Amino acid sequence: MNLNGIRVLLADDHAMVRLGFRLLLEGAGASVVAETDCGESAVRLFAESNPDLVVMDVSMPGIGGLAALERLLVWEAKARVLMLSAHHDDIVPVRALKLGARGYLCKRAAPEEFLRAVGEVARDRRYLDPELAQAVALAQLSGSTNPVESLTEKELAVFLKLAEGRSVNDVANDFCLSPSTVGTHLYHIKQKLNVQNAAELTLVAVRNGLIES
Repeated sequence: MNLNGIRVLLADDHAMVRLGFRLLLEGAGASVVAETDCGESAVRLFAESNPDLVVMDVSMPGIGGLAALERLLVWEAKARVLMLSAHHDDIVPVRALKLGARGYLCKRAAPEEFLRAVGEVARDRRYLDPELAQAVALAQLSGSTNPVESLTEKELAVFLKLAEGRSVNDVANDFCLSPSTVGTHLYHIKQKLNVQNAAELTLVAVRNGLIES
């Protein structure tokens, strides 16, 4: 895969993962113009470095990848973003693509598949991990049979943070919201998912492949 001249912004909270991506990209002729470990700075660095595309992890500290994707596309509607996830679910890919990501890849993919995904997104073509394609297609065809799919974008972002064990105050700080606003989101999340406590929230996330057990 020839990626000569393509300028990439890397956003992933694991330094070793970023190094691996950098080596793959540079070996194919691309250049990494900036890298970061959180969503907030990904949006700022995009404005500063004007890359051809952004490679961004879904799960990062702070606002996380999905909220960063949303903010980035408000800043630049034509931004080309390839979202990555370590988790093998169909809910987050559907959300990411609806928000405007050009591509979505599971981190379990082979290196050559990663480079192919970068190449496609850099050329402004849509890309979806072949292993997720069928599940995503079925999820979109079947409609909202999974309660998690009924969550709004903000509720899903809050749900993912709370399911990872973050407190209401932590989430409020991450998203620059008041604790009472996060509490309202939590109330609606519990109603929609029919759960009573944090442990049940985590269980729903694990069952849906959104976090590791």
